Amino acid sequence: MGTLRQRMIAVLQGSPMDRRQLSQALRISEKEVSAHLPHVARSVVSQGLGWHVQPAYCDTCGFAFKDRKRLSPPSKCPRCRTSRIVGPWFQVRAAIRGGHQG
Repeated sequence: MGTLRQRMIAVLQGSPMDRRQLSQALRISEKEVSAHLPHVARSVVSQGLGWHVQPAYCDTCGFAFKDRKRLSPPSKCPRCRTSRIVGPWFQVRAAIRGGHQG
């Protein structure tokens, strides 16, 4: 089975998942997922795999949080001030050769 973080990496090698989907797949809380994500990201990169974060966006106005570095979802949209934020989604990809990891 492996450790929780190893299982997170294995699950994320499929399709992209948000915190809720990860928590359901691993049967842990979203808060626990959030605590482990930064460590998983570092592990993935150190293993030579690609770490991809599809940015969160506002479901009301479509504003995308492209430059956000934190892995947790933002609470409000800076453009329209609503809290209807969707994402972000995380995925582990095959090894990247000298390219950009996004």
